[in-house]
Amino acid sequence: MRRWSRARAQTEPIAALVAVFAVCLGLLTYTGVLGSAMPRSERTLAPTTLSAVQDRIISNGIVHPARLAGASTANPDGYHLNVSLSAGSREWHEGSTPPKNSDATDAATATVSVQIDPGDIHPGTLRVVVWP
Repeated sequence: MRRWSRARAQTEPIAALVAVFAVCLGLLTYTGVLGSAMPRSERTLAPTTLSAVQDRIISNGIVHPARLAGASTANPDGYHLNVSLSAGSREWHEGSTPPKNSDATDAATATVSVQIDPGDIHPGTLRVVVWP
């Protein structure tokens, strides 16, 4: 008996492609149903907003406090935004004043490099607070 044969364990290319398509379709359907069944959290507004603010005010990895003036336009629809930047003893703020001790607020912070004067760069903290 021969151990190898041309007619053994071969599949038509079309049948193999249909099988791969069926497996991919099954995985896509499964992930779609699973994704819609999972509860959604609205608590991810602050990190997303922080990223949008960083995109607007950071140039070459450095925050220029003068650019903070346009940061309040990065707020999500239907939400208020406060952006705070601090470096050493100096602070800059943009946007509405956040409510005190509210559970509805969501905040995120990031460590950034802040240019105080030309050639004078200090570590600082960028903080965003988002609330309805």
